[in-house]
Amino acid sequence: MTVEQGAGVFWRWWAAGTTSLVGSAVGGVALPLTALTVLDATAFEMGLVAAAGYVAWLVIGLPAGVIVQRLPLRGAQVGADLARAVAVASIPLAWWWGWLTVAQLVVVALVVSFANVLFDVANSTFLPAIVGREQLHARNSLTSATHAATQLSGPALGGLAVQALGAVPTVLVDAASYLVSAALLRSLPARRADAPDRWPPIRQMIGEGWRYVTRHPVMGPTMWTATAVNFVCGAQLAVYPLYLVRELHAPAVLVGVLLAVEGVGSLVGAALTPWITNRWGTARSVLVACLVSVAGAFVVPLGVGWPAYLAFAVGNVVFAGSVVVLSVTTRTYRQTASPPELLSRVMATVRFVSWGAIPVGGLVAGALAGVVGARGTLFVFAAATVCAPLALLRSPVRRLRDFADLPVDPAGDRDVVGAR
Repeated sequence: MTVEQGAGVFWRWWAAGTTSLVGSAVGGVALPLTALTVLDATAFEMGLVAAAGYVAWLVIGLPAGVIVQRLPLRGAQVGADLARAVAVASIPLAWWWGWLTVAQLVVVALVVSFANVLFDVANSTFLPAIVGREQLHARNSLTSATHAATQLSGPALGGLAVQALGAVPTVLVDAASYLVSAALLRSLPARRADAPDRWPPIRQMIGEGWRYVTRHPVMGPTMWTATAVNFVCGAQLAVYPLYLVRELHAPAVLVGVLLAVEGVGSLVGAALTPWITNRWGTARSVLVACLVSVAGAFVVPLGVGWPAYLAFAVGNVVFAGSVVVLSVTTRTYRQTASPPELLSRVMATVRFVSWGAIPVGGLVAGALAGVVGARGTLFVFAAATVCAPLALLRSPVRRLRDFADLPVDPAGDRDVVGAR
């Protein structure tokens, strides 16, 4: 499929992702509230549920790039959507029959997690095939802005739906969104790519992607930076609902609103990313964004009473906005700088490492919150955010204005990936 053929395809691809994101944002409020209010989950159980939603990146994150390269992109995405719909729909069914347990929530989160891995790698690989290189940064900003808008509206809608219908019935919204997404994606053209007579061994293909990323003077350090940020994000996923419900005693509607505020920061960050990177350069923008994220993380757990709600909102906005600048800028660079034959493996390698940190952060935070409380845990992980800018300051990125300033080899078509 060529970029020219994909001009109209992009908007169907975007509509499918947007529908799924809205449902997931609603479900992101309903699922933890189901664990807290229906099943009275402990802090560690909350950490388990949060970690299960991302643990697949540690299990199949690396081979996912090879799997996606060998499968039709459309088929992989539609299959993942259907698997997620069935898994999520099992929650209200089990509740109606009186069988729902925290263990089932963990299993559902695991199924969704494995489907997410294949879907996300296929999705990020599909975009460069339908969007011109000169438009890729803008399209990545648009998708991040869309994600931010769903974060803004979805949790608030989820909180209202939980208040009106209850936590478990609201989960059905998420299941329905996956079905709509699958129907839209089914209308996209299948990938038409020539496969070799014999694929190289999986281990060899994984190794090629791993070596390319880890030896690259930009992709390697930015991957470790994203890993530090995602470790903190995993803790926030596990602890935020616990902090708001058990320590700040926020009602369901306010929980939804406060979680949705993250979308404001993401939306602002996505909208400003092209302007910021054009003005300061991509490398400098990413470094500044990492420093700003540290400040945001420390503001989140400040205060008591209504000032605590305000601090949570402000810190959430600052942290989320800076993370989006980091995410959009580095993702666009990977999509444009990676050799086409390595792109799916590059994306899978980066996400295996960086997204694999999310369940680890969730588990550590869940265990820690049971000892020092949710507020103390958030302060500990705010301190861990400092590792993000340090990874860049210890790399060649600190000397660059733009990632594009990186020297290329004599052939002029690939970045130098040897020296650090």
